Amino acid sequence: MNFASVRIITDDVDRLVAFYEKMTGVSAERPAPVFAELVMPSCTLAIGHSQTVPLFGAGSAAAAANRSVIIELRVDDVDAEYERLKPLVDDWVKEPTTMPWGNRAALLRDPDGNLINLFAPVTEEAIRRFSSRQ
Repeated sequence: MNFASVRIITDDVDRLVAFYEKMTGVSAERPAPVFAELVMPSCTLAIGHSQTVPLFGAGSAAAAANRSVIIELRVDDVDAEYERLKPLVDDWVKEPTTMPWGNRAALLRDPDGNLINLFAPVTEEAIRRFSSRQ
């Protein structure tokens, strides 16, 4: 089994796509007006309009309702990304902090309120843990 993507359901695909394109520097592929994909080397971030939800089952997902999943993006320098993204992000949940498990992290919310963790392993143990996954 291979992890392929994470899909965010939104009422405004264009707004969310523009946000993620600016944040990641990746251009979205738009195979349909109600769907987009930002294809990255490690995973794909899919963005679907709430109009697509009935295709999966009526009421199976709701736009801007997530409070349990954190989208995590590994970056080279958390502090530099924090400075770069300050003008783009309205809701910073946590400024850059070194976590007990050895990652430097900054948490923010996208325009729909989805939580995003920008992180980089910084301790020897965390660096070793992530280098063994490549």
